[in-house]
This record gives sequence, structure tokens and C-alpha cells, in this order.
Amino acid sequence: MNQLSMAQIILLSLFAFFQINEIITLGIGFGNPVNAGLIAGLIVGDMKLGLAVGATLQLMILGVGTFGGASIPDYATGAIIGTAIAHISGKGINYGIGVGIPVGLLMVQLDILARFANTYFAHRINHAIGKNDDKAVVRNSLYGAIPWGISRALPVFLVLIFGESFVKNVLNYLPQWLMGGLKAAGTMLPAVGIAILMHYLPIKKFAPYIIFGFIAAAYLKIPMLGVALAGVGFAILYYQKLMNSNGEQPHIKGDGLDTEKAKELGIGEEITGDEE
Repeated sequence: MNQLSMAQIILLSLFAFFQINEIITLGIGFGNPVNAGLIAGLIVGDMKLGLAVGATLQLMILGVGTFGGASIPDYATGAIIGTAIAHISGKGINYGIGVGIPVGLLMVQLDILARFANTYFAHRINHAIGKNDDKAVVRNSLYGAIPWGISRALPVFLVLIFGESFVKNVLNYLPQWLMGGLKAAGTMLPAVGIAILMHYLPIKKFAPYIIFGFIAAAYLKIPMLGVALAGVGFAILYYQKLMNSNGEQPHIKGDGLDTEKAKELGIGEEITGDEE
């Protein structure tokens, strides 16, 4: 078994504190499970393990977003803990994923607590606005990062100090109906997230492309990268067709420009003048 130094545990805890605040502020991407796993892997000294755990957990939240005040499983924190525990135990990627999933589900409850705690600072900000106290508004906005960070950093620190048994004891203490409901919700959320995205997309207009993508992935077994590249190709073709239909690009006719279209667009007048 591998052991983590106190410095590594503190670094992982600080990264957990940072990543959740990065999600709700800058949104660069450190809070994505794949990136969280990568950085956790670098800290523990096994980047390949971190990438594998993080990328697998990333697949579980594709198309899922925290609309409104909704809370979803935090698989970024799960990737941090899963990578660290898998490294400590030496049991490999599957074991890390197995630890990361319940951790991500448990974070739903702590996410709600963090949101609830921030209402205190929200009321203080409203009070400061009424008094035109700009400094108090900024100060309390920064204070709001503390509950968010602690909601992630503290579990990471406790798990890495007391081991994976800490997670198991917490999960065993929670009612079975609650954990069963969370697991069921975690299974349904990716489908719900994709359905929400499709609701806002022009499905009817681009139905042929969607059907092609489904056939390519489900029946032709083309890897997702190949389907994505085909989608890029179709997007380029559609864009060119759209530009041509709007008259923003000259049409090609034979070996040269369509002269009638070029006159409408005011293209080629200088060349015509030179030839005369």
C-alpha cells in the first residue's frame, strides 16, 4: 500500500476548496472530473490513474447542468478522493471509480448545505446594499466562498486522514431509502440533462443529422471521435450553404466567378475596368 504525506493531503484538500469555487466563478474547467482527476493524479504521483478515474466520472455528468438551485452529484470531488484512495490501496482504476461514485452522491447533501449557508451572506449583502456600503458587499461576497470550499475540502481531508472506511461509515449511517433515491437520481440525471439540452435545440430542423449520428454510433459502432468529426464536417457544409444562400459569398460557375452574382455583390469591378 502507498501512503500519502501530510503535504499531499493538504494539497488535495486545498484543490478541493479551489475547484468548487472555480466552478461557480471563473468556470475555466478545473472543476470538471477529468481535470480534477488529472490534478489529483499529479499530486499523488500517478497521472494515468487520475485521468482514468476522472474521465470515467466525467461521462456520468455529460449534458447535466445545475439549473437554478439544483444540486447534482459532485464527481469532481469524487475524482479527487477516488484517485487518492485508489493510489493508497493500490487496487486500481475500477476501485477508484467505485469509491468516487458514492462520494459524488454524498456531495449532493453537502452542496445543499453550502447553498443554505450562503443565504446568510446574501442577506448581509442585501443589507449592505441598502446602506450603500460597497466594501461590505465585496467582503461578504468573498466570505461566501468559505462555505463552498469547506463543503468539499473538509470531506477530502477527513477521508484521506481516516481512510475509505470514513465514507463507508457515513453512507451506512444514512437511511437506505435516501441513498437508493440518490443512486436512482444519479442514474437518471444524464438522460434528463441531454433531454433538456435537446429541448432547446432545433431538433426538427436538424433531424437528419441527429438520425445519422445515432446510426453511426449505435449500429455502425463508429467511435465517438469519428461521430464528432462527421458532425464538424456537416456543420461546415451547412455553414457554407447558409452563407451562399444569403449572398455573402460569390458563386462559382464553371472555371470562374458567376459574373451576374459578382456584379450584385460588387466584386470584380476593378478587374473589369483593367480589362477595358
